[in-house]
Amino acid sequence: MRDGFNIAKRGIPSVAMITDDFWEQGEFMAKSLGMPDLPRVRLPHPVAGLGEVKIDTIAQSVVDEILEKLANE
Repeated sequence: MRDGFNIAKRGIPSVAMITDDFWEQGEFMAKSLGMPDLPRVRLPHPVAGLGEVKIDTIAQSVVDEILEKLANE
C-alpha cells in the first residue's frame, strides 16, 4: 500500500495489489495517507511461495482489472 501511495504521489499511475488478509488494513492506510481513492486490487492470500504456475493464474485473473484501473488514472 505504501509503495502504491509513494508512486501515485509522484504523479505516476499506480494500482496497489493487496491480499485478502490485508485488505482492511490497506483501506485504512489509504485513508490515513490522504488517498482514500488510491486504486487497489484484491488478491487471494497468500500469494508468496505458491510457485510460478499458481502465481501466473492469479496474475491472469487480475490483469484486466489492473489495466482498467490504470486507464482510469
